[in-house]
Amino acid sequence: MKVSIIIVSYNAPYHLQLCLDSCRYALEGITSEIIVIDNFSTNRSIDEFPKQFPHVKFILNTENLGFAKANNLGVEIAQGEYILILNPDTLLPENFFKEVIHFYKGQLDIGFLGVRLIDARGKFHPESKRNIPTAYNSFSKLFTRVNTSKKNNYYKVDVDEFATAHTEILVGCCMFSSKAIYQEIGGFDPCYFMYGEDIDLSYSAERAGYKNYYKGDMTVLHYKGESTQRDKKYYKVFFEAMKIFLKKYYANNRFEYEILLLGIKLKYILSVVQHVLKKQIHTPQRLPLKNELYWLNASSELNKLPNKNIVLSTTHFTYQEILAILNHHNSSKKSFYIHANKHDFVIGDQGIITII
Repeated sequence: MKVSIIIVSYNAPYHLQLCLDSCRYALEGITSEIIVIDNFSTNRSIDEFPKQFPHVKFILNTENLGFAKANNLGVEIAQGEYILILNPDTLLPENFFKEVIHFYKGQLDIGFLGVRLIDARGKFHPESKRNIPTAYNSFSKLFTRVNTSKKNNYYKVDVDEFATAHTEILVGCCMFSSKAIYQEIGGFDPCYFMYGEDIDLSYSAERAGYKNYYKGDMTVLHYKGESTQRDKKYYKVFFEAMKIFLKKYYANNRFEYEILLLGIKLKYILSVVQHVLKKQIHTPQRLPLKNELYWLNASSELNKLPNKNIVLSTTHFTYQEILAILNHHNSSKKSFYIHANKHDFVIGDQGIITII
């Protein structure tokens, strides 16, 4: 078998359906499997998924193992020569595997491969390519506007978003590798429950002598954090993960360790305070009604449209074409909603709309 896709899911049933639809097209002509590990979602609609998607292998956990352990479980049973670690709130273009496998085979000592990630408005995610964390660039990430350096920045800003280059740290929502290399370096560190494990895995590959690559001419949509509620628990888990990484790699350098630990503690307090204040003044955005959605038939119409709520459906476009439209027409003035043929919902950056 050539490819195994590993998807760890938690309370993201609508996004998972759309993701699985895109995976199906991306895997056409390739011997493959899709393995979904559900981390005991409280939304039990996942129980019906094995019937709806008989071609997918489902593991329905009876407890939340966390992102790292669940992915390791999926890779352990995977039969593919290559694996793709994929989040449920992502969409792949049809040419994804053809392109990434060809590139992967052409590189010596390659570890993991990441791609250019965008949101539902077409906005680029700068975390798609990052440098190895140091005391300086990590502190600049914790407290923005501290670091203007291109060479020693948390993000790899010296590499253009559309370029292809050696990039040390990749994003766990879409990481491609061989199963052999993943297992050789030990997979995700199970000490991490959620967050930070992708930095650790990328760094482990680099320390083992492999090179990770960012492929900027391949774009994947990532809705980002759809199964994560931004609350005090979220911030606690996030910053605890940062402390694990810090202890693992900086414990021998006491000065850097103490400086970064102080930064993490301060940033945690600031984030919680900001969250509470935003919650008090936040006014939820109203989702558009069904009759306020405009279903696009041809991309040439876009420049003429006054309508802000545009549906891109696989009835009229391939996923590759949808991603190209988002790339070309990314704008804060337009909201794009994506629809898979025969599904009764659309998904945009503002949420999910049932269309029945």
